[in-house]
Amino acid sequence: MFDLESARRQMIEQQIRAWEVLNPGVLDVFEQVPREEFVPERYRELAFADMQVPLGHGQRMLAPKLEGRILQALGIRAGDRVLEVGTGSGFFAACLSRLASKVHSLEIFPDLAEAAGERLLRLGYANVEVETADAMGFTGDSAFDAIALTGSLPVYDARFEQGLAIGGRLFAVVGTGPVMEARLITRTAAAAWFSETLFETEMAPLIHAARPPRFEF
Repeated sequence: MFDLESARRQMIEQQIRAWEVLNPGVLDVFEQVPREEFVPERYRELAFADMQVPLGHGQRMLAPKLEGRILQALGIRAGDRVLEVGTGSGFFAACLSRLASKVHSLEIFPDLAEAAGERLLRLGYANVEVETADAMGFTGDSAFDAIALTGSLPVYDARFEQGLAIGGRLFAVVGTGPVMEARLITRTAAAAWFSETLFETEMAPLIHAARPPRFEF
């Protein structure tokens, strides 16, 4: 019989901690949020695997270790208002909600948005609001304390940093495969941002995100 708690503990110890995620609050999130409830039924036994679980529409859940690195990098505080771009199953929104005051999550596919919203409500994550929307329509007119992009930007798009409050942090993966840069962008003043490269990774691009121009001979 599949031992959920043993699998969860192995995920935390062998994947998340092993990838230098050591923040106690972040590790607690992975203890508390039932990842198995967010995975499609046919993949239930892969809920804690070091892989990206398929969700449909070509979308996948991020690997647990990458989710841990994102949460640690953003340094979310109890009063923070957070924007997530790419709801998917709703698992990462649930993780964010354990650390933040309010989470607004955008999902381009209506069926994924509806299912995630219902799942989050059923499991008690009442501080998450899921909206069906194309992130490329984001205008940056809200002041978020943290923004997490769960799809990459082949070309950096400054619209998201415009949505940060002063002191707010944006996590974005930028570039094209096989190696991309994970960046943390902090808004330091009304018209000033500081960007730092955190690590290298790979992530599927956001749908409708701009692509670099093709080189032609």
